[in-house]
Amino acid sequence: MPIVTFPCGNKLKYDSKIQILDIVNNVNFVPYENCVTFKINGKLSDITDYIEKDSFLEFILLENDESIKIIRNSCVYLLGYAIKKRWPTSKMATYSITENGFYYDIDLDYSINVNDLLFLEQYINTFINKKRLISKKTVTWQNAYNIFNERKESYKIQVLKKNISKDTLINLYFCKNYVDMCFSPLVSDINFCNYFKLEKISGAYWQNNSNNKMLQRIHGVCYKNRKELNNYLLKIAEINKRDHRKLGKQCNLFHVQEEAAGSVFWHNNGWIIFQELKNLIRHKLKKYNYQEVKSPLILDQNLWKKTGHWENYKDSMFTIVSENRNFCIKPMNCPGHAQIFKQNIKSYRDLPIRMAEFGSCHRNESSGSLHGLMRLRNFTQDDAHIFCTEKQISNEVNHCIHTIYDIYKIFGFKKIDVKLSTRPKKHIGDIDVWNKSEKILADLLKKNDIDFQYQIGEGAFYGPKIEFILHDCLNREWQCGTIQLDFSLSKNLNITYINEKNCREKPIIIHRAILGSIERFIGILIEEFAGFLPTWISPVQAVLININSNQIEYVKNLKKKLCLQYPKLRIKTDLRNEKIGFKIREYILLRVPYLLFFGEKEIKNKTVTVRTYRGKNLGSINIDLFISQLMQEISDRNIS
Repeated sequence: MPIVTFPCGNKLKYDSKIQILDIVNNVNFVPYENCVTFKINGKLSDITDYIEKDSFLEFILLENDESIKIIRNSCVYLLGYAIKKRWPTSKMATYSITENGFYYDIDLDYSINVNDLLFLEQYINTFINKKRLISKKTVTWQNAYNIFNERKESYKIQVLKKNISKDTLINLYFCKNYVDMCFSPLVSDINFCNYFKLEKISGAYWQNNSNNKMLQRIHGVCYKNRKELNNYLLKIAEINKRDHRKLGKQCNLFHVQEEAAGSVFWHNNGWIIFQELKNLIRHKLKKYNYQEVKSPLILDQNLWKKTGHWENYKDSMFTIVSENRNFCIKPMNCPGHAQIFKQNIKSYRDLPIRMAEFGSCHRNESSGSLHGLMRLRNFTQDDAHIFCTEKQISNEVNHCIHTIYDIYKIFGFKKIDVKLSTRPKKHIGDIDVWNKSEKILADLLKKNDIDFQYQIGEGAFYGPKIEFILHDCLNREWQCGTIQLDFSLSKNLNITYINEKNCREKPIIIHRAILGSIERFIGILIEEFAGFLPTWISPVQAVLININSNQIEYVKNLKKKLCLQYPKLRIKTDLRNEKIGFKIREYILLRVPYLLFFGEKEIKNKTVTVRTYRGKNLGSINIDLFISQLMQEISDRNIS
């Protein structure tokens, strides 16, 4: 005779075990229409579950944070049902709930396309409208094995064998001939699944192992209501419009191709942006007296073993063999900088030594993770290492923090999250030293009035790190800058300096990057500005355009004059016999900041008619005044 207690304080006594469905159908204080699922004594439960003893029954309402996971779990079940109806011979692998929806991996000989996604959506919507019945059965491990074995669901059997103990009871959900395992309940009413969209198809190795078969992954999104779904779809449309890969091609900046997967072919326009970023960082390097160096791309494997990288990072390193020697292509620059430091005896009077490099690094990323400029195998780090005494740590880290914020401000990034990543399980060095390092960084962040969060266990293997995460105009997060405190590398490589007592001492090494990967930062900028880059970093800053053939010589001569007077100004002429409207459209697509038009009136009055890449007509301006304003805008690195 169970007694059921409700959140409102009411209690009901029943003669025997009772199904949750019967309870909610017979009491008037249960908000059933808004109830996604339930909890019995704190455990998530289905509406078809029974209460057999005294219990506390909670309602997971639509507005509760937990509800969206239940809805997405139910949607992915419906996707599985639709897949098996569409392709009965498909093998269902695993699914997962994601930040915005879900995905299901399947093994199918047929290549799924966009039209198939539309068909699956229609099938799921039909399922929802017809309110088809889904039944739940809790079975033993062996029963689940027999059911999937009978259906020849080989991936489900692998999941059972590898991930689930044989003494575990398993929840199976049936709809006609379809059955799947679910590790959380389904919605009480299938109408909660109305607001979904199947997005795309991608490839994924079974169990994320490249030695296994490549499966097809169907991605979907799901929200609580139509407004949330539409907002997400609008955001995705905006992201697609800003896609740096699309704009990179449109503006002739760069390309990637299969023959050099994970590397970039920089075109002239893109390389100008790259060099401008390097010049910006170089300007900051001079302010703090950095030495710019260049270290080798290939180093003996034994050096990487000494540093600890080989043991902790070898899976991400490219290796080569020459004349029976093993080499590594560097994934980072610190061992090379350490070798430069060691070449001469250093005194405490020489410290701090700040060493910077635009280092070309290679990391063995999986092919499936590569994404334009955002994820590469070959990239350039704006890397620096500061060799200092313990007393100098605070001053040097403060300089790094201020430099990072100064650079981000230039590009208009205002929302910056800061995280302090602490000792990982796999690390080198004494725990006491780790604790000391973490406290030093935490205290410095507090002294700079910087709010931060801890990321437990996410530090580098050699030391804790501060991470700077930018939020772009779409509120996406991009981890760029880092400051890492390292007490271990100098010991591993026997790096020393002569201290005040004329004894050898190990320097502290501060690893810091501002942009992180320059390639990735360019990708972020392209998407942040939708290709409309600030004038100072734009490959072509202005185009001089004649109205008709009468102005050709004037425009040519003006360009020569401007190039002599302002050699760093990037301008070109367009003297083609094309309609003005055609040229305007072309240069807006190419994201050229200023279009300068010259007709008879402009030549006579020594003016120029100016139009911006955002379509704004600035009217007629004195040519000397405009060029002066343009050069000031470039010099100030304005972003407006």
